[in-house]
Amino acid sequence: MSPVSDVILSVKNLSVHFGGLKAVDDVSFEMSRGEILGLIGPNGAGKTTCFNAISGVYNPTLGDVVLDGRRTNGTPPHGMAALGVGRTFQIVHPFTGLSVRDNVIVPLGGARYRGNFLRSFGSWRDKKIAAEAEKILDTVGLLDQADRKAGLLPIGNLRRLEIARALALRPRLLLLDESFSGLRHAEIAQIEALVRGIRAGGVAVLLIEHNMKVAMTLSDRVVVLDHGRKLAEGLPDDVSSNPDVIEAYLGKGESGRVA
Repeated sequence: MSPVSDVILSVKNLSVHFGGLKAVDDVSFEMSRGEILGLIGPNGAGKTTCFNAISGVYNPTLGDVVLDGRRTNGTPPHGMAALGVGRTFQIVHPFTGLSVRDNVIVPLGGARYRGNFLRSFGSWRDKKIAAEAEKILDTVGLLDQADRKAGLLPIGNLRRLEIARALALRPRLLLLDESFSGLRHAEIAQIEALVRGIRAGGVAVLLIEHNMKVAMTLSDRVVVLDHGRKLAEGLPDDVSSNPDVIEAYLGKGESGRVA
């Protein structure tokens, strides 16, 4: 039997084109198991489009997405979730009229019933599923809010709930899209600790983040996109002092570091 590869995700010469617009153009990188990888770049760099191709929202125009050695091109989002890919979104859309607990129970039931959304609601009467939802809420720090309607949560707790719903899919790879956006300093520190804890539990984390301090301190490695192409890749300290990265973020003639 061949040994298990340390690589959980390979993005190979990935391109996503919309007519003449090359939103992502020939991008390649790999992720190891248990790694936190930052995907950064200026606005319009192609980060979310890359996320959408990895999670099955878009089918690559060219190139491949390979999860655990399996080419996943053309696999829809629910199929990617079944393969172990969880994802958050920059703009959170919880079931506002449901409780925080039920917002986690629904994806737990959906995972159990292989994407059958209507059958997932039957999980509300399953004590085992409810207990698992509360365990996830405890992990993200929302157990004391379990009975509150999701629509009443402040933005910091909504970000936690979005992560909880992604964790309910039992992912091996978690994609975080701007999960620190709009948070206060103390909340950022708490979510950073949460992400590190998720990684410690064996989940690889790929994150998009505009807060450079967060991206550089939280990520083991960083991939930089600019105008759809990969501009740089490496350790945060190396990338933050890369002249091409500094120019992309700050403009020509600037020096120093991206922080």
